[in-house]
Amino acid sequence: MSRPRVLSGIQPTGAGKHLGNYLGAVRYWAAMQDESECFYFIADLHALTVSPDPAELRERTRRLIAELLAMGVDPERSSLFAQSHLPEHTELAWVLSCLTGFGEASRMTQFKDKGGGNVGLFNYPILQAADILLYQANAVPVGEDQRQHLELTRDLAQRFNNRYGETFTVPDPYVQKSADRIKDLQDPTAKMSTSRGGPGTLWVIEDDQATTKKIKSAVTDTGRDVVYGVAEKPGISNLLTILSVATGKAVPELEGAYAGKGYGDFKTDVAEAVVELFAPVRRRFDELVADPAYLDQVLAEGATRAREVAVATMATVRERVGLLAPA
Repeated sequence: MSRPRVLSGIQPTGAGKHLGNYLGAVRYWAAMQDESECFYFIADLHALTVSPDPAELRERTRRLIAELLAMGVDPERSSLFAQSHLPEHTELAWVLSCLTGFGEASRMTQFKDKGGGNVGLFNYPILQAADILLYQANAVPVGEDQRQHLELTRDLAQRFNNRYGETFTVPDPYVQKSADRIKDLQDPTAKMSTSRGGPGTLWVIEDDQATTKKIKSAVTDTGRDVVYGVAEKPGISNLLTILSVATGKAVPELEGAYAGKGYGDFKTDVAEAVVELFAPVRRRFDELVADPAYLDQVLAEGATRAREVAVATMATVRERVGLLAPA
């Protein structure tokens, strides 16, 4: 029996991946390798919608590859590649755009949420649909903010199949909700996010001292009790959640351990637990990022495996829509 195929992409933007990304996405990427055929790509074409500095984009792409490898993505068990290395992504995006109504595309929230922008940002969900359908993925790990885009992907797959015959696998969502639990340290009512950044975000790759300082400066409340209660004590609740996922201990157990203790000791322990959680990742990252030739090799080998699937899909698509085969 063949394994289900999973696909996911991640943009090389910002300062890297934060604690929420690690717990809610990348850690699951590593776990899914045991049971699924995994295709993971660096969405460098999507990153162009914000007009990044060219040299910075190249550096961030390599650093992101190093981060993913350090977090457990295994290039022997997964196809890890750059989106731009396979022109089939943009070719399929054009075919799908010709099946997408303007009003349908206009309803996508990302373009509206960002106050408009360039045509690339408007077309972003269609390229994302092409990313997924190109590899005939059965499941796509998505956060709640990406559910609308996956629904568009499913609609386009079914529309193409109905018009031209069964061609695409209609993917199901693999929803990750754990990332939603990790909140910003300075605003524990908001999710920790790459775009927000600042002192409230714990980056996987940063100096241990910076991590410790952020946690010890985290917003709490005027009380002294280390108890969980999102409405009454959002800051302490967030830190308890972080300590729980870093140590594997349940929140009620932690509440008992800190009964009668103050916030100072509690924050110190949270900081030490997070630093310990990230220590092996940070050590491995430093080794990997110092060898850019190896990172490029990983991308090349991943693209070779991905190309086998992408080329086959596009050959079928071209034939179905009536394009002449190249000589």
